[in-house]
Amino acid sequence: MKDLTKEIAQLVDWLGEYGKDPNGGVTRLLYTKEWIEAQKALDKLLQEDGLATRYDEVGNLFGRLEGSKYKDETILTGSHVDTVKNAGKLDGAFGILAGILAIRYLKETYGQPLRNLEVVSFAEEEGSRFPYAFWGSKNLVGMAKKEDVENIADFNGVPFVDAMKEAGFNFRDESKAFRKDIKSFIEIHIEQGNVLENEGKSVGVVHNIVGQRRFTIDVIGVANHAGTTPMGYRKDAVFAASRMIQDVINKAIEYGDPLVATVGKIEVKPNIVNVVPGGALFTLDVRHTEKDILVKFTDELTSIINRIANDSGVEVKIDMWMDEDPIPMDQQIVEAIEKQTKETGLNYKMMHSGAGHDSQIIAPIVPTAMIFVPSRNGISHNPLEYTSPEELATGVKALIHSLYVLAYKE
Repeated sequence: MKDLTKEIAQLVDWLGEYGKDPNGGVTRLLYTKEWIEAQKALDKLLQEDGLATRYDEVGNLFGRLEGSKYKDETILTGSHVDTVKNAGKLDGAFGILAGILAIRYLKETYGQPLRNLEVVSFAEEEGSRFPYAFWGSKNLVGMAKKEDVENIADFNGVPFVDAMKEAGFNFRDESKAFRKDIKSFIEIHIEQGNVLENEGKSVGVVHNIVGQRRFTIDVIGVANHAGTTPMGYRKDAVFAASRMIQDVINKAIEYGDPLVATVGKIEVKPNIVNVVPGGALFTLDVRHTEKDILVKFTDELTSIINRIANDSGVEVKIDMWMDEDPIPMDQQIVEAIEKQTKETGLNYKMMHSGAGHDSQIIAPIVPTAMIFVPSRNGISHNPLEYTSPEELATGVKALIHSLYVLAYKE
């Protein structure tokens, strides 16, 4: 197999120039100048590889290698071109570039596939510019609605619709049916965690994307004088919140992997050194691969929080503002990927994804699977995000073998 290590390293650096931050990192937000330049550069690269390119209405970019026999069947791969602010070079970008390299290799080695092979550069996944995520993949499968974004704006007050139209795109025609030709989707991605690195594995074969429930917990006590209010008379919101957090996290530890629970934000009112806190707000992010366990745990944490509020003499408001079910990957594709990783001697691990990806949007509609490569120290969404070129190349090899089975075999 040709020198994929050198090729993927060069492509990652090349695409990383679009939106490059002078202080390090990459910022490529939806419909910005940097985003437009990146999509145009990818379009040119795909055409140079002999692929037929097109944009859909919202700006998703596709490059296609036509099939010889099953022209109404398409095997799709790719990921998203947008980034968070001051990101690394790999999140999203690697999946696009790996798809380009994989199709290039397959075309040069085996010629025309039986089924269409297509790589997609999704317009947006991160939700970094506007308060809306997965715009690209949701439009692909017909989930995005005009009313979802008509009245939103970015951090500078630029309306979503204005930014989209200025970039040369528009809303999807919602009267048109979803594409019926896409038979499979494979997304390759950096892990964004440290499981593969810690276990010394080269490739992760993803069988499930976790479900998520997110909460805002508002604890309401009584603010009072820190010197004149005896301990027994206090309705201390911070003390109550700290007990809630401790008991919920301990319960998560008791449940064990793969359940995770995270308190990511805490606010205190009035947040003054000599006042008993009258208010405390904290968030909870809970994830698991099985819906029944996710529901059971979140029911228990609700009971824990209410019990402690009652014992502490405070009020509590619990707002569950995200409820996303776990998404299983397609068993047949997962088995096909696992089989080829075994046959080609790759050091792999069956695993779940603890982060969200375009695959979770597509999987309920199209048979979908994911491949992971290691992330050094588990760092992502950061200029320090890094996977060695050798590890990236191993992932490209896994993708090549997987696409070969899906596109070239009867």
